[in-house]
Amino acid sequence: MTTLHPCRPVELDYLDTAPAVFSNSVDIALSPEELFEVLARADTWPRWASVITDVEYTSPEPHGVGTTRVVTMRGGIVGDEEFLAWEPGRHLAFRFNASSTSALSAFLEDYRIEPTATGCRLTWTLAQELAGPSKVFAPLTGPLCDLAFRRFLKNLQRLTSAGVPA
Repeated sequence: MTTLHPCRPVELDYLDTAPAVFSNSVDIALSPEELFEVLARADTWPRWASVITDVEYTSPEPHGVGTTRVVTMRGGIVGDEEFLAWEPGRHLAFRFNASSTSALSAFLEDYRIEPTATGCRLTWTLAQELAGPSKVFAPLTGPLCDLAFRRFLKNLQRLTSAGVPA
């Protein structure tokens, strides 16, 4: 069993105060409701966010604010997540309540969906605070992280333009 280290339980306003915030947008050729459904599915995440290897909901359906899930990533990193926003077709956000790495003090992801003439626009904002040696290197690793986040959104754009199989 993986040991989890508690993360500070931040709320949505953490987006305004976090020491590291990354925000990127992409146009998606789906309706806002269709894109939300893609983001709500556990099986789609590893297909566009290549760092993720598995997503498992730990709360029963119906999912909403307060729902929990466990995300497993490359390198054996595990995140215990709790949803802070769940507005179908509009907004999804979650924080880490705990992580297998002690290098993460606080972590929040926020997904905003806006309708466009050709589908929708997704804005993904990630806010975090690192601890220990990782904190020292954050100014150097931040641009690389942001590049990876932009690549993940391009992957999502490709996945959804090809249709998302059930």
